[in-house]
Amino acid sequence: MNTVIFACKQSAGSSQIAAAFFNVMADPAKARAIAAGPQPAERVQPEVLATMNDITVNMTGAKPEQLTSDLAKSAQVVVTLGGFSEAPVVQGQERVEWPMVEDTAGKSAADVEKIRDTLAALVSGFIESHGWERPPAP
Repeated sequence: MNTVIFACKQSAGSSQIAAAFFNVMADPAKARAIAAGPQPAERVQPEVLATMNDITVNMTGAKPEQLTSDLAKSAQVVVTLGGFSEAPVVQGQERVEWPMVEDTAGKSAADVEKIRDTLAALVSGFIESHGWERPPAP
């Protein structure tokens, strides 16, 4: 099982969107995703939950998680979002940077939707490049 951490500072917005998309799109037998940050917020931003709910991605129970060295060591890949660079470095671990992804904090619903759509495309391509696609439903 591969673990991917999507990391941003508060883990309340873009990293939560990326992890939710990953867990919907990827084969759960091959990989899973976690959203984490060094300064986790108390909860996921309401605009993020609403925007994902609009496309029927249920994020009930999603919670910002503390990005610790131990958590980083448990992952095979760390994807940093929006220029965030404070994630612990683990030797031999794949690192991916998506600096073009904006932070969702303080953004309008329309802007959060654009960020969501950008992340959907990035996550889909990332999963495909690793061969972790979810098998078609029978």
